[in-house]
Amino acid sequence: MNALKNKRRGYFFWKRLLDVLFSFLLLFFLAIPMLFIACTVLFTSRGGAIFRQKRVGRNAETFVCYKFRTMYSYAPNNRPTSEFSDAALYVTPVGRFLRRTSLDELPQLFNVLKGDMSLIGPRPLIAEEEAVHRLRMEKGVYDIRPGITGLAQISGRDFVNDREKAELDARYVEEIGFVSDCGILFKTLRRVADGDGIR
Repeated sequence: MNALKNKRRGYFFWKRLLDVLFSFLLLFFLAIPMLFIACTVLFTSRGGAIFRQKRVGRNAETFVCYKFRTMYSYAPNNRPTSEFSDAALYVTPVGRFLRRTSLDELPQLFNVLKGDMSLIGPRPLIAEEEAVHRLRMEKGVYDIRPGITGLAQISGRDFVNDREKAELDARYVEEIGFVSDCGILFKTLRRVADGDGIR
């Protein structure tokens, strides 16, 4: 058991180092595309380019999570999309494209640099998703940083129910490692290209 803990502790060091390196490089190379996206969001619907929302992170502490705004200003602020009866009513035309391609998640690279998040890990939830939080607490999911993408996202995204989401998150924590992270990354790219699992 101690050997396993030491192995995971060692990987967490390299995981954080890779998070900082790759998020910095991605922000450098994507600066102009991100600026273009921000301007497009601003000019096509009322509201700011960046959507800020409090999410629950490592050790169950809250932090401000950044995304490009994909919904109209009158959309409910503290409800997960999976609970909307018809999310399409609130999503802007530009937002629909950003969500399908996951480009709306790019500002979270700043969260990774700050140390709020990792590139790979359980997705951070809003505090109102109490059922999932209870399950996550029971399974030790909050021992690690949340991620921009994770095991639940390659397993159904918006169509995974609360218990399935918590079980997938717990499985990720148990199996965390370089190989599993690489697998999630490549499967995420494939999911994004297919546009699967988005309401």
